[in-house]
Amino acid sequence: MPKQIPETELDAIVEAIGQFPEGAAVSEVRGALDIELSRRTLQRRLARLVKAGRLETFGEGRAQRYRVSPLPDEASPPATTETDDDVVVPPSAGRRDTQVEAEQPIQTRPICSLDLLAAYQPNRTFYLDESTRCRLRELGQSLDGPQPARTHAHPRWMIDLIWNSSRLEGNTYSLLETCQFLHTGQPAGSKGDHEIQMIMNHKAAIDLLLSGDSVNEIAFNHETICKLQVLLSGKPWADSRFSERIQIQGVAPLLLKAHAIADPFEQAVFALVHVPHLHAFEPINQRVSRLAANIPFIRMGLVPLSFVDVPENLYANGLLRISELNRPDLLRDLFVWAYERSCRRYSTAQQLPGERDLFGMQYREPIRKLVSNVVHAHMSKPRATARIKAFALGWVPVNDQQRFIEIVETELLSLSEGNVARYHIRPTEFRNWQQSW
Repeated sequence: MPKQIPETELDAIVEAIGQFPEGAAVSEVRGALDIELSRRTLQRRLARLVKAGRLETFGEGRAQRYRVSPLPDEASPPATTETDDDVVVPPSAGRRDTQVEAEQPIQTRPICSLDLLAAYQPNRTFYLDESTRCRLRELGQSLDGPQPARTHAHPRWMIDLIWNSSRLEGNTYSLLETCQFLHTGQPAGSKGDHEIQMIMNHKAAIDLLLSGDSVNEIAFNHETICKLQVLLSGKPWADSRFSERIQIQGVAPLLLKAHAIADPFEQAVFALVHVPHLHAFEPINQRVSRLAANIPFIRMGLVPLSFVDVPENLYANGLLRISELNRPDLLRDLFVWAYERSCRRYSTAQQLPGERDLFGMQYREPIRKLVSNVVHAHMSKPRATARIKAFALGWVPVNDQQRFIEIVETELLSLSEGNVARYHIRPTEFRNWQQSW
C-alpha cells in the first residue's frame, strides 16, 4: 500500500515556493522549508505537485526551477499604483506639518509644553468637529433606528477586533489562523506562545465587555479599565499592581473626563488618544485603548470598531506624534477612516454612499477564483491558509499581499448558502465543504 503523504506537508512546500516569485531551485526550496526532507524525497513531492497542477516547472537539468501555478484560467493581477487611497489614509494638511516635525532630529523638534489631558474639557473641547460626529452617527446606526446594546457585536466583529488589535502589536497570525485557533484551540504551525497568549487575552477581555451581567455596567470607570488591563496582560487577578497604579498615577482625572463625554465618537477618540499614554507608556495600554474605544458603541448599539485595514505604521506614527508633539490629528483622522470601513463591514447598509472598493475591484477575479478553488477542493482552514499565502507570495505585488490575503480570508469566513452563487458554487458543494472547513 503506497505511503500516504500528509496534505500539510505538500501545502508547506507550496508555501515555501511562493516566497520565490521568479521560481526556486530544489536547494532553495529545502532551505525555505520548516520541515526536514531529503533531496530525493523533496523531488518526489515536487513532481507530485506539478502533476496535480499546483506547481509549474521551467528550465532543464540543474537550471530547473519551480513556482506556484496560477489558478485555472487566471491572468496575473495588474500592478498597483504608487498610491492607493482605498488603503492609505490621505494626509491632511495638518498631518503633513506634523510629519515634517516628527522627521526632524529630536534635539531640533519644537518643545510642546501643552498638557493635552489637562487642557481637555468634556463637551467643550472636541477632537471631532460636529459635522463629522453627525456623519459617523448616521453611518453607525442601523437602518431600523437605534438598537439595543450589543446589536452589532457579533462573532465576526469579535474575530476581526482580536486579529487586528493583535496585528497592530506585531502578532503574525493571519485572520484564518486566528479564527481556527479561536474555534479549535489548535495553534498555527510554529507560532510563538506569546502570540497565542495575546489572542487568548484579547478574547477574554472582549468577553468581559460583552458579558450579559456587565453590559450595562461597563463604562470608563476604575473597575472596567482595571479589568481590561489585567485580562489583556494575562496577569492573575491576585496581582494588584495594576489597581495600585491606577490609584497613584493620576488616572482618575482621565476616567472622570472620559465618563463625562456625551458623544460616543468623541468618547472613543478620547480613549484612543489618552489611554495609551498611561503608566509610562506600558504597551498593554494600547490594547486597552482599542477595546475601550468600543465601550460607547457596545452600550448604544452602534456599529463597533475593529480597526480593519488600519496600517500598522500609520497607527504607530499617530501615537508617536501625540507623545512627542501633542498632536492628535493623525490618530483622529485614522479613527474616522477606520470607523467608516467598519460601518461598511458590519452595518446593514453594507456600502458607504458613493464609495467603491478599488482594491477589491482590481483583484476581483483572482479573489473569486481563489475562494472557489478552496471550496471545490474541500480545503480545511490550514490548507486554505497555506494556499492563499502561497498564491499571494507568488503572484501579488509585495505592498498588496497582506491586504489581498485578508480579503480572501474574509470572503471565505463570510460565505453562506445565500451568497455562494456569486462564486459559481452550488449550495450542495458549499455544504460538503463546510464539513472539512
